[in-house]
Amino acid sequence: MHIENLKIFRDLVDNESFSKAAKLNAITQSAVSQQLRSMEKHFNVLIVDRSQKQFRLTREGRSLYEASKDILNRYEQVASEMQEMRKVVSGTVHVSTIVSIGLHELPPYVKRFMQEFPHVNVRVEYRRSNLVYEDVVSSAVDFGLVAFPQKYRQVEIIPFMEDQLVAICAPKHKLAAKKEIDLADLQGCKFIGFDQDIPTRKALDQFFREQRIELEPSMEFDNIETLKRAVEVDAGVALVPEGTIRSEIEQGTLVKLRLRDRRVARPLAILHRKGRVLTPAMKRFMALMLNGLNGKSAESA
Repeated sequence: MHIENLKIFRDLVDNESFSKAAKLNAITQSAVSQQLRSMEKHFNVLIVDRSQKQFRLTREGRSLYEASKDILNRYEQVASEMQEMRKVVSGTVHVSTIVSIGLHELPPYVKRFMQEFPHVNVRVEYRRSNLVYEDVVSSAVDFGLVAFPQKYRQVEIIPFMEDQLVAICAPKHKLAAKKEIDLADLQGCKFIGFDQDIPTRKALDQFFREQRIELEPSMEFDNIETLKRAVEVDAGVALVPEGTIRSEIEQGTLVKLRLRDRRVARPLAILHRKGRVLTPAMKRFMALMLNGLNGKSAESA
């Protein structure tokens, strides 16, 4: 019985999916099934109740799962402690992030981190918000980055920063001559919004209800880049995170309009699985994100 066997089993139970466990461990589904049968043979017990349509552990399987988690957690702690004692910062930091954070907030942090720790690889995947949470829970990634974080099972939420939402329009739009506007000025304009399942859209809908403002999107998009392109061709106005429009403002393809009467914040957060042992590389990465680019070096974390 090897550590790898226990990890495959833990991933299988956590995800209740042979295909996901296979993907996480870079093996085939058949290999996952073989590992399960091998463990059942080794302990001479049934681990999974095959009489049920849904994935369900037997009593023995549940006991083995809890023991596997304890063993793997201790193993990861020891591995991390050995790296700390050798002052080694290497390996891979795997991040799952929504597109807007991944394209606009994250890059300078990754650049700074790789300058300080050239022996660490940083892998970034762009995902919809709900999938970022799933990636974190399944241990498919080390960290997740989301906006408007929500409580989620087995997920630790660490506030990261806040961005402000501002209105944008095309240079030839009737509002373009203004530097600031009232929220009510947007009424009567064609409004471009995010898809209804995007957290920023949900937050804006709630904000509009509280302010008794009626803004029904004439167009909806699932990512910030497509939304900005629509505004650039004067298809309507939109509310977007200020940090996502720097290049368009510099190039003059969009006009930024601050809201005079209201401040709309967009909180960002770092996610990681509760109880997860962080390697030295993960600790340094999170320290850099939390300290900011102008803070102390992550080397001292």
